[in-house]
Amino acid sequence: MKFGIVVNVLRENALVLARKLATWLEERKVDYVFEALSAEKLNIELSAPIEELSKQCDAFISLGGDGTLLFTSHYAVTKPVIGVNVGFLGFLTEFTQAEMFTAIERMLNGTNTIHTRSQLEATVTIDNEMRHFRALNDVVIEKGAYPRIPTFIIKLDGELLSSYRADGIIIATSTGSTAYSMSAGGPIIAPKSSVFVITPICPHMLTVRPIVISDEKVIEVSVDAPDGSFPLNCDGNLKKMLTSQESITVKKSSVVINLVANESRNYSEILRTKLLWGREHNFGQ
Repeated sequence: MKFGIVVNVLRENALVLARKLATWLEERKVDYVFEALSAEKLNIELSAPIEELSKQCDAFISLGGDGTLLFTSHYAVTKPVIGVNVGFLGFLTEFTQAEMFTAIERMLNGTNTIHTRSQLEATVTIDNEMRHFRALNDVVIEKGAYPRIPTFIIKLDGELLSSYRADGIIIATSTGSTAYSMSAGGPIIAPKSSVFVITPICPHMLTVRPIVISDEKVIEVSVDAPDGSFPLNCDGNLKKMLTSQESITVKKSSVVINLVANESRNYSEILRTKLLWGREHNFGQ
């Protein structure tokens, strides 16, 4: 088995852990290759461009936070990814630094468990060509620098759902429900639930609420405004500036992401730990 390793090079503790990992793999004669930028920062010769790693490797190791894991998953495609958390609040990176080597050993022994996660696929026209972008967490259309409040028109399977006057619209998977959608007031959805959640950002009507829909629905979004351009982001990466009245389509992708599961923890424990549920708070004392 050969591992592709992606490191958040902006975190010194991730670089330290990466050096330990390389030594550990070499001692056990396990093949590995670092993503090119990570290898350059670590002064390691075994490297390949991130676009080539999936062709060379059987599995991936992500050293960073959820952002690093999201970045890795886009290039890992269907290959399993071990997410090691060297950041702070993280829901996707299930393994701590101390748990990393055990997770790799289980992968080498074939005793690991995989969690399959659905993705979104956003389709938009760029230069008269249909382009498709995948997102594990969310697809977001925002008002950006537009000085007024635009109206976001949403259709489900071709039928009008509603017109939202808001700062933006988040379409999230169950995996992404604990990311931007949650911070905008959306519900937490258990992983692998066959649903999407549509969450308005700062809606300008008190009656507007997030809505949970089947992931079999096809969502169409357009921005009703006299002018302006509006950022389309997939997992936080800008893909296009949409024009007024331009429509994008979002649906369930046929490509899934395979995350290596931490069998010593469950999702309920992760929520309690990350969100401090069940703890006493002594405010003002």
